[in-house]
Amino acid sequence: MSVLALAGSVGLTPAAARAAPTGAPNAVVTWNVDAQDAIFEVARQSPTAAARSFAMVQGAVFDAVNAVEGGPYRPYLVAPPSRRGDSAPAAVAAAAHHVLLSLFPAQAGALRARYEEALGAIPDGRPKRGGIAVGEAAAAAMIEARRDDGAFSDATWKVGTAPGEWRPTPPGFLQAGAWYATLKPFVIRDAADFRTPGPPALTSAAYARDLDEVQALGSATSAVRTADQTEAAIWWDDPRLVEWEIKRQLAVTHRLDTMRTARMFAMVDLSVADSLISCYREKWTWSLWRPVTAIPLAGTDGNPATTADPAWTPLRVTAPSAEYPSGHACFTSANVAALRTFFGRDTLRFSAYSADSGTTRRYHSLSAALAELREARIWAGVHYRFAVVDGDRLAATVTRDVLHRQF
Repeated sequence: MSVLALAGSVGLTPAAARAAPTGAPNAVVTWNVDAQDAIFEVARQSPTAAARSFAMVQGAVFDAVNAVEGGPYRPYLVAPPSRRGDSAPAAVAAAAHHVLLSLFPAQAGALRARYEEALGAIPDGRPKRGGIAVGEAAAAAMIEARRDDGAFSDATWKVGTAPGEWRPTPPGFLQAGAWYATLKPFVIRDAADFRTPGPPALTSAAYARDLDEVQALGSATSAVRTADQTEAAIWWDDPRLVEWEIKRQLAVTHRLDTMRTARMFAMVDLSVADSLISCYREKWTWSLWRPVTAIPLAGTDGNPATTADPAWTPLRVTAPSAEYPSGHACFTSANVAALRTFFGRDTLRFSAYSADSGTTRRYHSLSAALAELREARIWAGVHYRFAVVDGDRLAATVTRDVLHRQF
């Protein structure tokens, strides 16, 4: 996944995203690009780890801007004291910089240079000093709130050998992300409050149907998957996540001011983080095997309607985590639900470019993009349909709760 823009507009690269169409750049958009640089381009965090990092940055930025603007919204964590005229760009820069520095101390030099560059564009004086103080206070509150939150613990996935039980998958046979199942939520009270119905029994007709579907459509050598479906599968699987650019593109194209941008980014990123926490808790609970394991071992599942293919491999590499529910479906569903709530409509036309597929794909609504994502995970050979559907529903429910409690 990569760059998203309204249909007909030019997709923004990280550098271009820093320039607003008219007037001064939107500091929230600028520092979100800088956050991506630190979180992914340098640190190469996984999508789940990156979700926590983005939520921390954007939650602090929201509190900082909200304070500078006089508190039009209930703060997320804190409402630092602010005086009329305090600089919003200085508050954004201080909040984002200090959170990123706490996350990536090894990047201190580069982050400091970017921070000094941002502050250098703001006239010296009381408004600048006031904005910095507000941003520092918002960052400190976020850093303290996430201290000992369970991030990067030594938790591991349950590994089994019985039919249906998850085990490490090729090519790396790795484990990753189990710590997210016990991560402290950002907004919701308890991830255990949000449950899925669980995967169908291995001996059921529903399981056989969905296994057959991914076996046919998701194979690396599938003869029934179309060229467009192959492109979509690769496009959605790009590790430079398109959802990161969705927020920036919509903010720039809709000419959102600093406050509205900060609020929208926080709505999306806090919803995504809590949705993934609930999603990974369910993954750990059900510990279901992935298609790349299940299809070669279908002769052991006790279902006469499934057929084993020992040589089967998926189009895309399977993530090193349990199957059910789909983390990508949870991620994208939370993005869509939060954006739909913020804009008050589903019909936002947009397009996006992926470096992995080398193509641009266009959509006429948020729901159309989400519907294609659900199919694309099957076409990629990495998820069963029931895992995608239930992940979508789980994240939509979590996001409603996040937005009701916080926004």
